[in-house]
Amino acid sequence: MNKFELTKLGITHPIVQAPMAGVSTPELAAAVSNAGALGSIAVGAVNAETARQLIQRTRALTEQPFNVNLFCHQRPQRSAEIEQRWIEHLTPHFERFGATPPDQLNEIYLSFLDAPNMLAVLLEEQPAVVSFHFGLPKSAWIEQLQNRGILTLACVTSLSEARLAIEAGVDALVAQGIEAGGHRGTFDPHQDSRLTTTDLVVQLASFVEQPIIAAGGIMTGADMAAAFNAGAVAVQMGTAFVLCPESSANAGYRANLSRGAGVNTEITAAISGRPARGIVNRAHTEIEPDNRVDIPDYPLTYDAMKQLAAVACEQGEEGYAAHWAGTGAALARSMPAEQLVETLVLELQATLRS
Repeated sequence: MNKFELTKLGITHPIVQAPMAGVSTPELAAAVSNAGALGSIAVGAVNAETARQLIQRTRALTEQPFNVNLFCHQRPQRSAEIEQRWIEHLTPHFERFGATPPDQLNEIYLSFLDAPNMLAVLLEEQPAVVSFHFGLPKSAWIEQLQNRGILTLACVTSLSEARLAIEAGVDALVAQGIEAGGHRGTFDPHQDSRLTTTDLVVQLASFVEQPIIAAGGIMTGADMAAAFNAGAVAVQMGTAFVLCPESSANAGYRANLSRGAGVNTEITAAISGRPARGIVNRAHTEIEPDNRVDIPDYPLTYDAMKQLAAVACEQGEEGYAAHWAGTGAALARSMPAEQLVETLVLELQATLRS
């Protein structure tokens, strides 16, 4: 995604709204795209037919390009012993709300790697951009998408992942640093380089020719300028868009993220089975075990935590909810997506002039 490709797609501003499963909506993506940036929807947590509906809803709201994001995680390695111990570990927390823990953990999200019907939907609907998270699909699938005129992006967190993405034939790289909110796109969570956004972008810019989109901790126009100085051609921003009225973040999430300097984020694997950065909650302080090998694989752990969060929220307790946010969470602003894009562009211009 060099400047020519951005212009070719009709994208005026080098901003990608991150595809946040559970928060991104067709309304948010369309508002961002209509403002001249690149909006995104996430379909990794839904089936192929729902993905088609989301794409069509977004297209009904904008004539501009938008991105469709997919989960490409490996299937979890099952261990009845580890999973049963985890359920027992969570039992006191369920009992706190008079609830019973699940009997077993389920694989609630199907990977794109195992979903040829999702590929068929993408080939039929032909969104302008498709991006991959947690890994890569077959090179042949990437080629099929590109043959339909679809630009492909891959989220990477290290140089080794970037090289795999390049070998697979993707068009551009989303370089996601440790500052990012939610789940970073690490291919193997047990081999995490934990590079900062700047370090990762600088490293990639030194070794790869593909365009780089910086992601992680970027909240302002000044942050954007720093990413461009490091070698990025665009930025991806997630936490910055959570408080937009077009997102589906609930009232508790919005209130938690609106605490300014009082917002503290840390990484935990106890919510989903993969390390993810969010506003500190009971998963960080009470549930995370001393050894992460005791946590079932993603998305098995997520199945149990979603159930626990639901029963807790029914009784007014938000302390188990996954309120994903990056290190820049204190700078989150509540404004319509179009206004936020305009504000970021003005801040960027002011920074570049100074």
